Amino acid sequence: MPNRLVWDIFCTVVDNHGDLGVCWRLSCQLRDAGHQVRLWVDDASALAWMAPGATQGQEPGITVLAWEQATQAEFAQDLPPADVWIEAFGCDLPEAFVVREMARRSKPPVWINLEYLSAEAQVTRLHGLPSPVMSGPAKGWTKHFFYPGFGPGTGGLLREADLAARQQAFDRAAWRRLHAPALPAQALLLSLFCYEPAALPHLLQDLTGTPSHLLVAPGRPLKAVQQALATGIAPPSWTAQAATSQLGFDHMLWACDLNFVRGEDSLVRALWAGQALVWQIYPQDDNAHHAKLEAFLDMLQAPDSLRHFHRVWNGTRPGPLPKLDAATLALWGECVKSARQKFLTHSSLVDQLCQHVHEQLRLQQALGPAS
Repeated sequence: MPNRLVWDIFCTVVDNHGDLGVCWRLSCQLRDAGHQVRLWVDDASALAWMAPGATQGQEPGITVLAWEQATQAEFAQDLPPADVWIEAFGCDLPEAFVVREMARRSKPPVWINLEYLSAEAQVTRLHGLPSPVMSGPAKGWTKHFFYPGFGPGTGGLLREADLAARQQAFDRAAWRRLHAPALPAQALLLSLFCYEPAALPHLLQDLTGTPSHLLVAPGRPLKAVQQALATGIAPPSWTAQAATSQLGFDHMLWACDLNFVRGEDSLVRALWAGQALVWQIYPQDDNAHHAKLEAFLDMLQAPDSLRHFHRVWNGTRPGPLPKLDAATLALWGECVKSARQKFLTHSSLVDQLCQHVHEQLRLQQALGPAS
């Protein structure tokens, strides 16, 4: 069984910070595990700042390809068939690509439907289940559901093999001096990466006059802060941050005392940071995210103050936000650190993906050409 496999990862961008962020981290970690990765994406523009050099072919072992190239026979026919296909977050592969691949293969690839992260109980029931293709050109082939998760029976979390070593080598004090030079020694440093929470003006009001400084991410978070301040509330101490690489984003999370994060990728990075965090879950029209939020808080064993803050921040409960102070953030931080320690005992998402793929390839080999 070959150790170096070719992986095709397909990504359609809904939120370029989340979908593409997860797929890029996955690509890098597979590459670092010794594999060759092709990332097919319909909008790679965010990689210009998320992973500088990626779209110029400056990442050994990873090739970024335009989604439409998968449908071009004259382009794709020269590429070696991949051992693994990953449909990220339920995107459907281009039919022309599937038809062409079927014509030149004796066996199907290991086909994985990589789902969204959730702490809900159904994840352990659905993770790893086969999903036979019942129609279309790939009828008769089989996909498998792969669910990232926080505990046993799930696909685990994305985690670099050297993450702990890099965190230990990080100079937190030097980062804070460089990025918040006027911050008093005992003041709180907070990062804000959010959508448009209704409670944002209340947060800004609560921070006004307190020994704290807020680092605001570009894009929607910055616009949300500007709109809130335009209503006339007194501004807290804050600065707008420039777009940064994934490594730079990690450094900010490691350096701050409280991290406001959103979606999936930044939540996982904030958990690994081990600092107090508040998560804004991606809102869904049917309010399915309410149950997902509660499942996450239960998994985290969040104290009452952290639960209440999350519910108000996510709009599932009215009322003022709990006050932020050093004692509260210390309590929240211990909660996150305790959860992180449990996560570290589980195999990473990439380790489990590789194990699943090798098991499927061994099964194919045992079944022989008729499979």
